[in-house]
Amino acid sequence: MRINFYDTRITDNDTTILVKERAVNYGAENADMPEKAAELMKQLLHMDELAEEHCYMLAMNSACRILGLFFLSKGTVNMTVVGSREIFLRALLVGASRIILCHNHPSGNTAPSRQDIHLTKQIKEAGELMGIPLADHIIISSSGFFSFRNSQML
Repeated sequence: MRINFYDTRITDNDTTILVKERAVNYGAENADMPEKAAELMKQLLHMDELAEEHCYMLAMNSACRILGLFFLSKGTVNMTVVGSREIFLRALLVGASRIILCHNHPSGNTAPSRQDIHLTKQIKEAGELMGIPLADHIIISSSGFFSFRNSQML
């Protein structure tokens, strides 16, 4: 499967557009399981090795086939800021039917923080209103990963 990395740009007439930055070949056909999504993020982005928190979004169709991978934010050693507007703008531009958020914890601890729990709840509620459900929020570290879906916190 070919995975496209996208970003957004503002045109001369103040319209937000989607820009394909690069594409890579990847063996998995979809991200229907948290294990697959976590492994993809480790292999393609080395999220288990990053020294600061990074947040990405996997945008998928209804069959969990990846439509695009989006960088959302880079923070500090123990936090990053993500806005629901930026998440759903990208999801809508690529035509996503569902999304997965992925971010890393450089500390090695995969337990979600209060902020992680709050963000997940906020994005889940916004996704339900927009018809683009949050399929999972995955936290990746050097010691493994945590899935809100697998932990029944979604």
